[in-house]
Formats: sequence, C-alpha cells, structure tokens
Amino acid sequence: MGGQVDPARRAAVALLNGVLGEGRMLSDLLAQPAGPLAALEPGQRARAQRLALAVLRHLEPADRLLATHLRKAPPVEVMNVLRLAVVEMLVDAVPPHGAVNAAVALLRAGKRTTHQAGLANAVLRKAAEAGGDWAKLPPQRMPLWLRKPLVGLWGCEVVSAIEAVEAAGAPLDLTLRDPSQGSLWAERLEAEVLPTGSLRRRVVGQVSELPGYAEGAWWVQDAAAALPVRLLDPRPGERVLDLCAAPGGKTLQLAAAGAAVTAVDLSGPRMERLRANLARCGLAAEVVVADALHWTAEPFDAVLLDAPCSASGTIRRHPDLPFVKDGSEVAGLVALQAQLIDRALGLLKPGGRLVVCTCSLLPEEGEGQLAAALARHPGLAVEDLAVPGVPEGWRAAGGGLRLRPDHWADRGGVDGFFMARLRRAG
Repeated sequence: MGGQVDPARRAAVALLNGVLGEGRMLSDLLAQPAGPLAALEPGQRARAQRLALAVLRHLEPADRLLATHLRKAPPVEVMNVLRLAVVEMLVDAVPPHGAVNAAVALLRAGKRTTHQAGLANAVLRKAAEAGGDWAKLPPQRMPLWLRKPLVGLWGCEVVSAIEAVEAAGAPLDLTLRDPSQGSLWAERLEAEVLPTGSLRRRVVGQVSELPGYAEGAWWVQDAAAALPVRLLDPRPGERVLDLCAAPGGKTLQLAAAGAAVTAVDLSGPRMERLRANLARCGLAAEVVVADALHWTAEPFDAVLLDAPCSASGTIRRHPDLPFVKDGSEVAGLVALQAQLIDRALGLLKPGGRLVVCTCSLLPEEGEGQLAAALARHPGLAVEDLAVPGVPEGWRAAGGGLRLRPDHWADRGGVDGFFMARLRRAG
C-alpha cells in the first residue's frame, strides 16, 4: 500500500505547510524561484495550486470530520496530508482508495512522517465511510476578527451566504480589450456575458491556453474589480492617473478606453507584470515605480485610486488570507488609505473626478473612508451615478457602491468591494 508519490499532491501539501505552518501567503510561496511548484510541469503546477486552494476553502469542515477519528491532532504536515485526502474524497469525489493510498504514499516518503502512515490509513478509511456527515457541516467560516463586525453589520444570514460563496471558490472573469465583441468572445471562450460586460467562465482551465490570450484580446479581472473604471468613465485623450496600479487590470481598462494613462505603484516586480500585459494586449501607458505618497506630476483630469486594504473581500479567490492575517493591520491600512486619498486629490485638476475603491468588506475601509474624506475636504462631492448592469441594490447608503461576495451568488458571486466617485470643486 502507498505506491509512488504524486508530485502535484506533494507540492499541494508543501503549499499548505507554508500557509498553515509558517503563516505565509500563497502568492509569496508561488513566487519563489525554488518554491514548492518550481520543478513541476504547468499542468501539475496548476493542479497542485487547485488542490491547496480546495483544502483552504474547506479546512474547518475537514478538521471537524477528522477530529471524530483522531485522539489528538498530529503535526501540521501530517494533518495537511489528511486534510487533502478528505477534501479530495468528499469535495472532488476522488475514489477513497485512490485518495487514501496517495496520502499513505506521501507520509511514507517523509522521514518525519513515515511512522504516521498506518494512522492515516485507518483514519481516512473511517472518514470516507462517514462521508454522509460532510453535507451537514457548515462551510468554512471567516476569522472572528472579520466575521464579528460583519454579522453586526449585515446579520448572520448574509454572512453565512457570503461564506457559502467563498467556500465554492471563484469562476474565471475576463475583461475584453474591445467590449463591443462580448458575444463573439463569449462563444469562443464558452463564457457567460455578465450584465456589467465582464465574461465569466465556470471552468477555469489553463488561462494561457485559452483563445484570445496570446493576441491580448482580454485579461483576467474579477467582475467587481472591473467596475471602478466603469464608474470613473474615462474618455479618449484624457490624462488619467492609476494610483497603486499593480497588478494592472484597471490600467489596461483605462488604456483600452483611449485615455492617456500614467500607472504608479511601489512594487517593481508587479509593475513588470503590468508592462508584460500591456505589451500582450497592444496597449500603452506610462509605467512609474514610485511611492504614491511622494510622487509628483502635473494635475490629471481624473484619478483612480485602488488603495491598499485588508483584501477581506477577496477570500473566494484567496482562501489563504484568513489563515495568515489577523486584522491587526487594518488600523494602519485605514490611516494609509486616508493619506492616499488626500494625495490623489492633490494630483487632480479642479473640477476633476476621483474614484476611490478597496476590495474590503470592512466599512472603515469603505463607507467610513468616504465620509471622512468628505468631512476633510469641504469642496469635495460624491457623485452617486448609475453604472450599466449594476443592480440598484448595490448602491451604498452614503453614496458609492457596496459589493458583497454573495451578490450574484447564483452566478458564482463577486469580490467584495467598496467604490465611490468624487468630484473636486472647480
């Protein structure tokens, strides 16, 4: 029993060890030149990442099921092998003998884990037999630092609906370089055209192998993340600043609309990705690596600020976030967001417009920031505009848009976002 070790499963467990054992974000682990996926072929790399994400989305129910068959929790690297097998059996419908044998092989291959192979075999076979209990378990819950304020804001029913969408993961959303070709590309990509114009594929697949990728006809961008540019409504020839621009989806949108775009961000590596995507899509923008708080330029007609935030609205795509962050960074982020809003206004022409957005569910990073900015700047006004395809119920009470992951739940949800368009006095 055991057999040959599956390299994708081994890499998935290594990713889980990094997140759950070392408190590291998946994006950091994936970016390592000599990281867990470095030696894998593209298909295996994608599978390993998918397996790790699946475990993180179902970690709590997996642990609850395993706890009924464990007298005490084993070391984290052993527990991650067990979690992977449970999720494969009960979420991905992998035959129990295959998942159990793969787990045993992984444990036998490690010097520190080989003695746990027998335990894994016994526990996982019992877990497979108890599979009917899986459907009764609640989905993965948000961490308490995030869940508690959201329950107070929206109630348990809404928060549970958000958690169900997060546990299901995110489909693949695409933004077209030429939005008028939506029907054409929807057919070619076997995608749905969302009311806001984004394309959505339920099956993700290998992105670089999809039709239109090589010719730059589209780029990957969550449907919610595409809305701030539509709220800004850039016009051909306008000078537009994309502040905190990386990884660059909004820069591409602005450039595709015909604006003269300057993209500013502090991260050199992330801006290299932006340059590569501009080249792939045949679009142009001035790309500047600089600290947005200190960078200076002539005032712009319009500014888009996607401010650094807790990213608490993106758990459906980044299920590692709840296991790495504890909410302690939010106060510092809120202060930074206020500074960036003030700086963005200083780079805006009189009468110009500013769109501020954050991919956060927390009101202090959204509605609260808007109210505070209006109080600090008496000549500033919020423009409560309709955006094509956006339901009326997504409007925030004090102006702007509040998107929750459970919006369009039947379609796969959206990232949580707050966004508002502001007009500086002329």
